Amino acid sequence: MILPGVDTPATWEWVLVVIVVGIAAFAHGALGLGFPLLATPLLAVHMDVRNVMLVLLLPTIAINGVSVYKGRRWRTSIGTYWPLAVYAVAGSWLGTRLLVQTDPNQFKPLLAVMIWIYLLVQRHGLRIRWINRHPGAAMAVFGLTAGLFAGTVNVTAVPLIIFFLETKASARIMVQVFNFCFLCAKLTQGTVFAKAGLIDAPVVASTLPWVGVALLGLTAGMLLRSRIDARTYRAWLRKLLFVIAGLLMGQWTLHHWG
Repeated sequence: MILPGVDTPATWEWVLVVIVVGIAAFAHGALGLGFPLLATPLLAVHMDVRNVMLVLLLPTIAINGVSVYKGRRWRTSIGTYWPLAVYAVAGSWLGTRLLVQTDPNQFKPLLAVMIWIYLLVQRHGLRIRWINRHPGAAMAVFGLTAGLFAGTVNVTAVPLIIFFLETKASARIMVQVFNFCFLCAKLTQGTVFAKAGLIDAPVVASTLPWVGVALLGLTAGMLLRSRIDARTYRAWLRKLLFVIAGLLMGQWTLHHWG
């Protein structure tokens, strides 16, 4: 479709990618996350999941890199939570190997169910208290899970959102660590793709235009983020999780029964 070696894309397909990338980047700028969460399931309705990963790889790396750099006191945030990124790299390597060798759609209902269970637990006021009692083990579990989902379904933030909502970290810290972990995971995925022969110069050249679209949307969204208070931010995160779970389950249903 969009990538070299596939049929020449129709005009509506190019327009679709521009719209999806722009909107998802704007959401990412406003919330500090959301680009791959929104763009991946929307594009995967019309594209193979592996091709979606390739189309979004460079825009995602650019967005995450800018988001980490723009945050204040990012060295302090990353200095505290760097183990999450290390575990995310390991999980991403494993997840991307699975993506190359298997059908990644099988992981989507698992992720959707995990989101819904967590939201149900939150609604009834229950807490995952062991996260605060055993932060080292929690970072290993949620970091590896985040990396695994990053490599298979392009979704890193869900396990990290659950982790940080329990730790009560500030929105600034959450945004910086989300983006740093995903940046590390996507760089790892790019390396695995390159070794598998899925990335070459024509692929890079064909996906570069989406970097510009993504950065424009990101900048516009960042202008909105400064107006969002912490309580509203957390409420939006929970609503975003619910929508993402529905998108993932709907996409899996279409793939499985379509």
